[in-house]
Amino acid sequence: MRPPPETSTVLIQSTPANLPSYIGRFAPSPTGPLHFGSLVCAVGSYLDAVAHGGRWLVRMEDLDPPREMPGAADRILKSLDAHGLHWHEPVAWQSARHPLYDDALEKLQQQSLVYPCGCTRAQIRDAGGHDRQNCTAPEPGASYALRFACAGGSTGFEDIWHGSQSQAVTEDPILKRKDGLYAYQLAVVVDDISQGITHIIRGADLMDCTAVQLRLFHALGARPPAFGHLPLVMNDSGQKLSKQNHAAALDDSRAPENLATALGFLGFRPPPELARSNVGEILSWASARWQRHQVDRRNRLL
Repeated sequence: MRPPPETSTVLIQSTPANLPSYIGRFAPSPTGPLHFGSLVCAVGSYLDAVAHGGRWLVRMEDLDPPREMPGAADRILKSLDAHGLHWHEPVAWQSARHPLYDDALEKLQQQSLVYPCGCTRAQIRDAGGHDRQNCTAPEPGASYALRFACAGGSTGFEDIWHGSQSQAVTEDPILKRKDGLYAYQLAVVVDDISQGITHIIRGADLMDCTAVQLRLFHALGARPPAFGHLPLVMNDSGQKLSKQNHAAALDDSRAPENLATALGFLGFRPPPELARSNVGEILSWASARWQRHQVDRRNRLL
């Protein structure tokens, strides 16, 4: 089964209809503590869930041990708790969910949608991309990656804040790496299906992943969630705040002030005295006033 030819666009419906409940999630990677940009994403996803009478889950994306910072996962959970962002089900750990990923790979293999790839990064760069047609088969006994055969055509979807989108899929993404670790694209979709996620509210830096993920949802026989991409907090160099760019860790002792600042960045204006109250009062104020159309979707400096 192959995607449509290059000239066509497939519109995959990503807004669930007639679902009994809203289930959202926040899925940090334990590569460092939370920073202000990640707090904005956590607050936005939490409030969208609570304001719609839904549940908000936390999933720890601990799939890449070489990149993880010791103690970061616990620190992330403590920061969320300090800011009143309490999850409604036990935390899910991707490191404990490998059988789910193997089952998904088997389902894709049965559809001939997964193939082994022995290409080097240099070969892929020289080819200007990668798909099954220009793949170099692995040498006998050599390590190889598993790729999802989905390149070709475009996929359309409706973003909650950015409206109608159409993304070309020009490369077959890796689902399992040569080192045996599962790739983000596979794990995130399998987990969203397994946890019944109905709404994915995340940072705008992940919008470009959406088309491939929608194709994975479709290939695995699942209805995609709704997608909404929140604005990014930028630094003075025009880069998004991130652990890689050495963004400062959140100061949990200033949680009420942090929450009020995050709400201001998202386009809401809590009264000054509210920032001097407690996190419960701030979140109650915000959830009662959360309106999607008020979110300022621009990536910008704080």
